[in-house]
Amino acid sequence: MQVGNKRMIVIGDRVLIKLENPEERTKVGLYLPQTVIDKESVAGGRIIATGPGVPIPGPTELDEEPWKQTAKQRHYIPMQAHIGDYALYLRKEGVEVRFENEKYIIVPQNAILVLVREGEEDEDEALV
Repeated sequence: MQVGNKRMIVIGDRVLIKLENPEERTKVGLYLPQTVIDKESVAGGRIIATGPGVPIPGPTELDEEPWKQTAKQRHYIPMQAHIGDYALYLRKEGVEVRFENEKYIIVPQNAILVLVREGEEDEDEALV
């Protein structure tokens, strides 16, 4: 994600989420204090950036001598989450960060409970 001349790079199996506005009022119209909103165990937001996935060694890296210097290509288990998805995640697992006066949450992929994706059917869903 790039803002101005600064760039935020998400690493590993983490996602960067822009929070959606939480419910500040009840259905009756009473305003909820921030402490009540923070006690919710699940939160949601739009995914802004994702990391490359979980790094794994390539099949040939295990057979090579450790002193041998070669350019290695990185291998990753791909992420299920994509930019633009709406994610419901466990609030306790998220870490709040501020970047260029905006508030974001960094969450590991295993803390995401549900992804809501608009558009075409995903290849993973077609296999089920």
